Amino acid sequence: MMAFRSRLADYSQFLKLRLSLLVVFSAVLGYLIAAGELISWGVIAWLALGGFLVTGASNGLNQIIERDTDALMHRTLGRPVPSGRMGLKEAWFLALVLGVSGLGILYYGTTLLSVQMGAVALLSYAFAYTPLKKVTPIAVFVGAFPGAMPVLIGYAAFEGHLNLEAGLLFLIQFFWQFPHFWSIAWVLHEDYQRAGFHLLPTRAEPQTATARIILWYTLTLLPFAMAPWWYGFQGNLGAVVCLIMTMWFVYAAWRLYQGADKPLARKLMFASFVYLPVVQLAYWLDAAR
Repeated sequence: MMAFRSRLADYSQFLKLRLSLLVVFSAVLGYLIAAGELISWGVIAWLALGGFLVTGASNGLNQIIERDTDALMHRTLGRPVPSGRMGLKEAWFLALVLGVSGLGILYYGTTLLSVQMGAVALLSYAFAYTPLKKVTPIAVFVGAFPGAMPVLIGYAAFEGHLNLEAGLLFLIQFFWQFPHFWSIAWVLHEDYQRAGFHLLPTRAEPQTATARIILWYTLTLLPFAMAPWWYGFQGNLGAVVCLIMTMWFVYAAWRLYQGADKPLARKLMFASFVYLPVVQLAYWLDAAR
């Protein structure tokens, strides 16, 4: 029983379970926003399962490719691949099975466009964003594209195509990722340095100039967060919630700019965890139909 629990924990780490569930949450919200009252719980189930498996495959490939650098960081050295608890052949096999089965489930239960975007997100995250992390801070920009695609995958699972509303949802999630990733990179800067990762917007040490860039990118969220209301996709109550959440998020970034230290970066990081799901939920619950 202990061996089974240990193996289950390894698979959970390989999939990055909590991150995968957050990605699925975003995809399901994208579907719900597109569907309105025409919800199919069967499609949601296929979307959630397929999206979870594809995300797990992406995270697994990320750990396979970064196994040597993961072994250098305190945060990741205990993962199953760098620690040696999971062999490389098993890891590749698991990632392949997860990716193929996930895309197959999306094809069976959703739309062709969802499958295509799922494949693009998987490949670009694993084979573009992941290797670029050791080369250039532009990696965060590259990674923001697959990172913002779950809401599009969910939207396309209902519509079969994309439109202005889908584009606005994408842009909110796209620009949210910059303060999200950079605050994490600030908090984990020393650990990332051990692995040679370049994730902050500059190669310099975290400082006021870095916080200024983070603040500017956080401010870009404001017009995109209010655009769904402006174009009539969202009601007044949801717009007020989005405005309050965005101003709170900007305030956290402003405080980081004023203080430029790790505790304030950590507060911004936690604010980012709360911001996106609350905004997407508000959008769905008060969408104008």
